[in-house]
Amino acid sequence: MSNNKTPKVEETKWDLIIDANDQFIKLNFKELWDYRDLLWLWVRREYVGVYKQTILGPFWHFLSPIFGTVIFILVFGKIAKIPTDGIPMFLFYNAGLAAWNFFNGCFTSSSNAFISNAGIFGKVYFPRLIIPLASIISSLIKFGIQFGLFILFFVYFVIAKNYHPVIGIGLLLLPLCLLIFSGIGFGFGILISAITTKYRDLNILVGFIIQLLMYATPIIYPLSSVAYPLKKYLLINPLAAPMEAFKYALFGNGDFSIQSLFYSIGCMLILIFIGIISFNRAEKNFMDTI
Repeated sequence: MSNNKTPKVEETKWDLIIDANDQFIKLNFKELWDYRDLLWLWVRREYVGVYKQTILGPFWHFLSPIFGTVIFILVFGKIAKIPTDGIPMFLFYNAGLAAWNFFNGCFTSSSNAFISNAGIFGKVYFPRLIIPLASIISSLIKFGIQFGLFILFFVYFVIAKNYHPVIGIGLLLLPLCLLIFSGIGFGFGILISAITTKYRDLNILVGFIIQLLMYATPIIYPLSSVAYPLKKYLLINPLAAPMEAFKYALFGNGDFSIQSLFYSIGCMLILIFIGIISFNRAEKNFMDTI
């Protein structure tokens, strides 16, 4: 007798199922962790790719803040004669530029997440938040390099120029300030990235806003030198308080309050929340609108 039993077909098991997700807010930490290798590869790409075909390469991380600091000294220190609260001009401007460059790096890369990587997004799937997260890590590495340069000049001024900063428990504010800078840059950046998938001309307006935001942030001037009516409006800027706290942590001088820092933290959380929602919604039909 022949055996006519139908062979049993095993059910196919998929490692990953990609489908539409209608959740109000989607943030899958496990999925981000599973793609951590890609995250580090992207960090390396952002860090190495920028200076790959340059003569000086990564040395621009050192030269750029020095050139910027010298220009600030000449324009705002020598010509405009803006006070620096008793802090040596070089240290004052160099610290402000390091903090601003960190925020700007987080924002710029996050805001270009969709537009700059449209070709990759259309070919392979991976969590799209990998790209703005990689920008934060690469910006943190660049900040570490610039901050190391700042420390060298700081030690020089202490030893050779007899500068005596007031350093104490305020140093604990440094990680909090960096968290606020990166959080605001990330949240604001992914929000702009989601909007510019449909409205490209917004990039021009954003460039103008960032330039105004820089002058509304106490980088080239101490907040204590601003009269009260104007200071009240400047403190609406969520970057003002962490910038002053950053300088207070390094020099012992800074006009900030804990309430202002809590305000900045609140703005950061709101921007991240709105940014992730907008980013997730734009991700669904990104390839159709780009």
